Amino acid sequence: MALLTDAQIAEALEGREWRREGEALVRDRRFPDFAAAIAFVERVAEVAEASNHHPDILVHGWNKVKLTLSTHSEGGITAADVALAQRLDALS
Repeated sequence: MALLTDAQIAEALEGREWRREGEALVRDRRFPDFAAAIAFVERVAEVAEASNHHPDILVHGWNKVKLTLSTHSEGGITAADVALAQRLDALS
């Protein structure tokens, strides 16, 4: 799978809550409590397994989740990352 160009990445991020950090797409989410954050992580895991593409997930504080998407085998951001970001945006 080919890496996306800077222009393709910028276009994919337009109007979205994801941002680029180096060679990854990143999104932070905040929840009412720890249980809600963990429930979200479980939903992310289901989508990631179905997609066979897995984000790095950081649960921090007591109610925050940071998702990081990058195609490690390619060394950066690919269409698989953008597609998974779109699927994860659909999760509440």
